[in-house]
Amino acid sequence: MFLENTTNQIKKGWIEVICGSMFSGKTEELIRRLKRAKIAKQKVEIFKPQIDSRYHEHHVVSHDQNLIVSTSVPSSSHILLLSNNVDVVGIDEAQFFDSELVSVCNQLANSGTRVIVAGLDMDYLGNSFGPIPDLMATAEYITKVHAVCINCGNLAHISYRVVDNNKLVVLGEKDMYEPLCRSCYNQKKDNKK
Repeated sequence: MFLENTTNQIKKGWIEVICGSMFSGKTEELIRRLKRAKIAKQKVEIFKPQIDSRYHEHHVVSHDQNLIVSTSVPSSSHILLLSNNVDVVGIDEAQFFDSELVSVCNQLANSGTRVIVAGLDMDYLGNSFGPIPDLMATAEYITKVHAVCINCGNLAHISYRVVDNNKLVVLGEKDMYEPLCRSCYNQKKDNKK
């Protein structure tokens, strides 16, 4: 479904996914795109999951302390309720949202909204994480960003958990996670056995 704007042009929506490991610049890229939309005088709303208040309750904040005002929501359905009449919706830490996020993003895009989603594509074990894989399947644009492997300097694609904790969701920073390439990750994983 496409909406007409006031100049009788068809308003087309789409989904962009920014994914990768921790420390790869996902949030930095999300903030960059959202700030450019604001410069273009587009109406922008940014959301993040309530569970993630590591940096700030009312801002999306990158590891480099770049920030943009956001709204924390308890579930993805709240995004639909709070994003009426906007041109662009940004969603950070999407891996922490429920599976309904895919439907929410598609509804927004179908109604003419540009949706930009950032999140981890894999958990600390190297498995797909939350709704990100399904979002990637329906997105028009996918950007995979990489950190630098803390051991060898190659491109890192996984967030290796350095603390002993088997829970899937453990919020943390460099004190709990380090970015690793495939080779270094496999070596560390084998050494734990």
